[in-house]
Amino acid sequence: MPTSSASTTDSAKSSAGGVQSLERAFDLLERMADAGGEVGLSELSATSGLPLPTIHRLMRTLVACGYVRQQPNRRYALGPRLIRLGESASRLLGTWARPYLARLVEETGETANMALLDGDEIVYVAQVPSKHSMRMFTEVGRRVLPHSTGVGKALLAGVPDDEVRALLSRTGMPAATEKTITTPDGFLAALAEVRRQGFAVDDNEQEIGVRCLAVPVPDSPTAAAISISGPAGRVTEAATEKIVPVLQGIAVELSEALASSGA
Repeated sequence: MPTSSASTTDSAKSSAGGVQSLERAFDLLERMADAGGEVGLSELSATSGLPLPTIHRLMRTLVACGYVRQQPNRRYALGPRLIRLGESASRLLGTWARPYLARLVEETGETANMALLDGDEIVYVAQVPSKHSMRMFTEVGRRVLPHSTGVGKALLAGVPDDEVRALLSRTGMPAATEKTITTPDGFLAALAEVRRQGFAVDDNEQEIGVRCLAVPVPDSPTAAAISISGPAGRVTEAATEKIVPVLQGIAVELSEALASSGA
């Protein structure tokens, strides 16, 4: 890692009280993630407003640490050391969410889940099971495609339609059940309904006999959603009217807790 021969500007504290070089380095990593994980220096300069020499110096440091790697085409890509950090952060996020999921179970009676959008897939990071003898289980760490899940709809409802179409073209839309949405137009129409009503529904689309209600966690540090799932005979339309406000309220509380913890 380079020694303190870096400029005094980079080592100076920012107006917010943080170390400016660290703030800039993390900002560049986030811009790389927003761009799909691989960018050129000129793109970073255009979006960040930083001069090329500063970006080049910061990227050299990130490469030396393993958080960025330089491709043969001279572009920069997010590095493998970030995977360990991301996996640990995902586990912690699930741990922080568990008390809120437990409240969901207490107030709705159904199994509660938390899921993240990881690349093109949904990954479940936490679950608290229902106390009913007939209940739903989703293994923590399980990965599914977003088009057949309530959490997938809740997460993708905030993504521009063209990006959703691109994701669906990469993943395909295989049918998990006879009720799974299998066309991009059908899925985009479902996302429009999610935006209109403020929650997502998986109605027998991932598994016959199971309904799921989901909402995004607003302003989460990474795209996250919480949900309840249960037998279709219990998660009825009448039950939905009672459950959705509880889901939405707990999602806001979880969001506030994550913000106050600096997660």
